[in-house]
Amino acid sequence: MSKIINIKDVAREAGVSIATVSRVVNKLSTVKRSNKIRVERAVKKLKFTPNVSAQRLAAKSNNAIGLVIPRYSDIFHSFYALQILQGIGLAVERMKLDLLLHITDGDSFLNTSAVEGVIFSDIIGNEEQVDNVLEKDMPCVIMNYLTKDLPVSCVAIDNFNAAAKAVQYLIKLGHSKIATITGELKSQVAIDRLDGYLKTLEKNKIDKKKNYIKYGDFGRDLAIKATKELIDSKTPPTAIFAASDEMAVGAIQVLIENGINVPHDVSVIGFDDNQLALGFSPVPLTTMRQPLHKMAVTATETLYNIITKKTKGHKRIILPAELIERSSCQSLT
Repeated sequence: MSKIINIKDVAREAGVSIATVSRVVNKLSTVKRSNKIRVERAVKKLKFTPNVSAQRLAAKSNNAIGLVIPRYSDIFHSFYALQILQGIGLAVERMKLDLLLHITDGDSFLNTSAVEGVIFSDIIGNEEQVDNVLEKDMPCVIMNYLTKDLPVSCVAIDNFNAAAKAVQYLIKLGHSKIATITGELKSQVAIDRLDGYLKTLEKNKIDKKKNYIKYGDFGRDLAIKATKELIDSKTPPTAIFAASDEMAVGAIQVLIENGINVPHDVSVIGFDDNQLALGFSPVPLTTMRQPLHKMAVTATETLYNIITKKTKGHKRIILPAELIERSSCQSLT
């Protein structure tokens, strides 16, 4: 069995003190060049691998960040959660950071002593945790929510203008009877998308009909119910803007089951570019692609820059969504 090489062996081989080896390994500048070269040669010769935990203690850093995600059913089947985890996972790997994942219903708190900074995937349900982190003056970034009231950096999607762009696209196709199925209006995301819908109708002098506004929760079940109500109304819409692709796919399925052609009779546009949902759509779905992966990477980079003091002050970064045209929308003319 081969001997495990430790820092004492390196010091003996290089003819320097253990403290000198430690300073070289931890990349501290207070080492003579001649000693640094001797230590580096000894490390290479002995194939010495530094103890990561010891390095972090020497640097007074744990090199880890925390990610707080609200707990909800089927979280690991959620398009949003998967995109966030993938984006942050790739970013921390590139930056050689560790990631502490904390999924919570709001009652359990992240162990802040184990991390140098925290990313919140949303603020909804985590308000107390955000306050706790800010009270400790810990670097923090909030995703998917823009706040002017808290001293914190935010990275979010431009949901208002994305929704406005979606509705304007339908208007350009000649539609004026445009309904919407909202997301869960407890979230800023859903409120902004509804507001974008309403303001665009107003801007184009189109009446805002209460019976064209159906309240959903980003999921398929309420969207199915909402679509049935819309097609049973006295003046059914010729277009539907759904605040998520999952709801848009549910709407298309109801329309087709009731003999309504998409897009010849009713155009449908979604939001997300959610490949998990699009695989179930009977018609290729026109949608607003939101850059969730980019949001996650940007949030991680922003937090890292705060931790390393490369950035001063608080950032409010807003990312645009992109219209993806497929076959679920059609001109009335």
